[in-house]
Amino acid sequence: MPRFMGFVRMEEGLGAPPQALFEAMGTHIGEQATLGHFLDGGGLFGSEDTVNFVVRKGEITRVDGPYSEAKEVVGGWAIMHYDTLDEAVAGQQQFAELHAKYWPEVSMVATLRQISDGPEPPPAVDAGAA
Repeated sequence: MPRFMGFVRMEEGLGAPPQALFEAMGTHIGEQATLGHFLDGGGLFGSEDTVNFVVRKGEITRVDGPYSEAKEVVGGWAIMHYDTLDEAVAGQQQFAELHAKYWPEVSMVATLRQISDGPEPPPAVDAGAA
């Protein structure tokens, strides 16, 4: 069962997305859940309460937010199931298109990564399929 993680990176402090985006996302996520593609996901609060544990050379350092130097933060995430990588890429593109249509003022990156179930590498994506 190939699973994928999608997440959105965007500039922090832009304010709330438009209501039309929330409504379009609700419809999209509902459809994807019915098809068995959307397994779980959600939005994230800002970085003001973020806690990072940084490991360098065997030492652990705790670094608390907010991070004034950060240009982008992860704003949301989703765990999805698709039968093929090409289907997952197409699904993530639909997700990005909703943002372009309903919140054109935002600059964001919608990232898709396959979740590893073991040591074998994932299949290569067909660059022409997207």
